[in-house]
Amino acid sequence: MDAGSIFIDQMGYEVGVPHIPTRVISLVPSQTELLYYLGLQDSIVGITKFCIHPDDGVRNKTKIGGTKKFNFEIIKSLNPDLIIGNKEENYQEGIEQLKSHYSVWMSDIDSLESSLDMIQQLGVIFGVSDRANHLADSIRIGFNGLPKFKTLSALYFIWNSPKMVAGTGTFINEIMKLGGFENMISTYRYPVLDDDELRRLHPEVILLSSEPFPFTERHIEQFESLFPESQILIVDGEMFSWYGSRLLHIPDYLIQLRERLIPTFSKSAQ
Repeated sequence: MDAGSIFIDQMGYEVGVPHIPTRVISLVPSQTELLYYLGLQDSIVGITKFCIHPDDGVRNKTKIGGTKKFNFEIIKSLNPDLIIGNKEENYQEGIEQLKSHYSVWMSDIDSLESSLDMIQQLGVIFGVSDRANHLADSIRIGFNGLPKFKTLSALYFIWNSPKMVAGTGTFINEIMKLGGFENMISTYRYPVLDDDELRRLHPEVILLSSEPFPFTERHIEQFESLFPESQILIVDGEMFSWYGSRLLHIPDYLIQLRERLIPTFSKSAQ
């Protein structure tokens, strides 16, 4: 499509947008939630089946498939003037196919700052910079107000069979750090570890995520056999991996999470 304005997305690609978008497809749950927060819900014509927030808003939006399997015929019928995706959450082949027909703006999130940059860039694209900048400032204030937590070694599990953990270069790793959890995994992205590798680590805390694998209390006993000296917690995966307006609530969640730790673990650093 002919470009009226050229924007550089977070992957460094030029994206031509001829006007403020009014027919938008979001391929990322946390970015869908952000668009609603910015008051852009009427511009959204399509979302993925995993875009579940806000639940009273997304229910009647057209679903274009999943984050890693798009229905191209439905997308074509929606005639979008902008598609918003993410490097990690979407699949390259599908994104490349979409780019051959539509304007596609991609985020690449691995830190708090890249999240805030994404919020502010979308604010410019959609002509809502004041609201986006206010949101970014509010998020900064929230994280700047976090107490200085005692640092605890930790593992964050995103999958159970095979056992997959969050490593470096991930947004989860960033939120762990901000919550005072030192990630024992120095491998990039999401390595799979066997039980013998895990037993050698001896983390102080095990964090079992509610997504993408739905860990629940019934899994704790399984992990107690691997980590008999660790404290094991089920955590809200959205609070560790959703970026956008969800970031407003994460500092309070991290404080509450630290309060769930037994006293030996929960003391703040002096």
